[in-house]
Amino acid sequence: MSGIPVLTLLTVLPLVGAAIALVSGKHARAVAILTTVACLLLAFYVWMQVPALNGSMGMVETHAWAPSLGIEYHLGVDGLGALMLVLSAIVTLMSVDAAHRVHHQPGLYFGLVLMLESGLFGSFTALNFFHWFLFWELSLIPAFFLIKLWGGTRRGPAATQFFVYTMAGSVALLVAFLAVFVATRSMDFQYLTFQASTGELERAVTQHLGSGMLGWPVMMWLAVGVLAGFAVKVPMIPFHTWLPAAYAEAPSPVTMLLTGAMSKMGVYGLLRIALPLFGHQIAQMRTPLLVLAVATVVMGAWAAAAQTDLKRVFAYSSVNHLGYCLLGIFALAVPFAAGDPGQHASQAAALNGVILQMFNHGITAAALFWFVALLQQRTGGHRGIDQFGGLRKPAPVLAGLMGIALFSSLGLPGLNGFIGEFLIFRGVFSLAWFASAVSVLGLLVTAVVILTVIQKVFTGPVPEHCEGFPDLHTGERVALAPVIGLMVLIGILPGLIVNSVNPTVQNLLAHWRF
Repeated sequence: MSGIPVLTLLTVLPLVGAAIALVSGKHARAVAILTTVACLLLAFYVWMQVPALNGSMGMVETHAWAPSLGIEYHLGVDGLGALMLVLSAIVTLMSVDAAHRVHHQPGLYFGLVLMLESGLFGSFTALNFFHWFLFWELSLIPAFFLIKLWGGTRRGPAATQFFVYTMAGSVALLVAFLAVFVATRSMDFQYLTFQASTGELERAVTQHLGSGMLGWPVMMWLAVGVLAGFAVKVPMIPFHTWLPAAYAEAPSPVTMLLTGAMSKMGVYGLLRIALPLFGHQIAQMRTPLLVLAVATVVMGAWAAAAQTDLKRVFAYSSVNHLGYCLLGIFALAVPFAAGDPGQHASQAAALNGVILQMFNHGITAAALFWFVALLQQRTGGHRGIDQFGGLRKPAPVLAGLMGIALFSSLGLPGLNGFIGEFLIFRGVFSLAWFASAVSVLGLLVTAVVILTVIQKVFTGPVPEHCEGFPDLHTGERVALAPVIGLMVLIGILPGLIVNSVNPTVQNLLAHWRF
């Protein structure tokens, strides 16, 4: 496939599928499945090229667009971007497979899902801010309409809140980057990263925009704007309040996309944009940012423990799990002490853990919401924890597979959820031991939450309305088996991902200035 613009093809393919799905009527889901399978194969091909890149940016595509405005069509991937492409492709395929009961305007529904997938691919491959920002916003629009048109009884307020919060974050990002462009006349991530690593970016911003205001340098204000934009998307407490309503009111297949792929855009942005360009400023704000990360971990877990709706339990659990990514990112933002290989090893462990956690959480969280969808379909919409009980008797296969996904979310050794969290804590404990120690509370509370779900849903007497509860049929077992198998495979052989991503981690750390 040499000479073929693979990344462009990967981004355009879902848009072509969306156009076909729009006019396919009842066959729209079949079109979406074929498109997402093709995207997964193409994304996996990109991932197979990662070892040859040796941590650098590869498969680069560059074309002039509007040079006088610093705009160019610039694509490329390293281990981080390629892994996110694979995750997006897997989660979108899972979402389409789970959405087999969309009877209201199926063409529009699956067309929007494929548009969202294109936005994800574009965001994870673009290396110019203007180009990247287009796809960042492209993913927002279909997500809004998927919630608004196919959501629950309170879908209107949930969709509006989701849109307003994420749009406010986007405005903060846009304003910050316009200021960077005024100072540098560039929107290219690689060029700006190099400028930041030498200190030239900060000098240029100060020279063109002044020394600052209210006692803060301009560069610090820009860093705050960028952090705010990504904090909403992750989300980080206190910017998380849109998430529970959006996750609960969206159809479960759409929630799978929100938690499995879209939330990773915020973490990806911190790694691709915030730390490379504003690492020095983030290091200066490290303590308050660590406080917010710890709050996201601990309070997210406690909030999950207080819920009775399964979707809200897993929504707050997602906040908790993404809090570990924030903890790892902010902990490693500490000036490197020359001659201290231990510190570098800790930073590398934390960053490897963050990237692995992004992938693992995306797979596991999407699977959990898929199981919630299966429970709802079989009980006429029930999803309260106290509305179930004893399901391991009528549905042992469902209980077993969902149990594996729940234990993965808990972080059980041997499953994929464990290794990412382990690497994060292994790195963070050396870099910020107090934050690490307090965050362990999140692990303990999460264990209580997951075990409570298992106890109330799968054990005890079977409620009357669940006595005829059907187990998974063959098609559902075939669809879920690869997802569960992936959880086990990564849990046993995490090197399949870590060995490919680690060169990228080393390259990123070498170019970040704290």
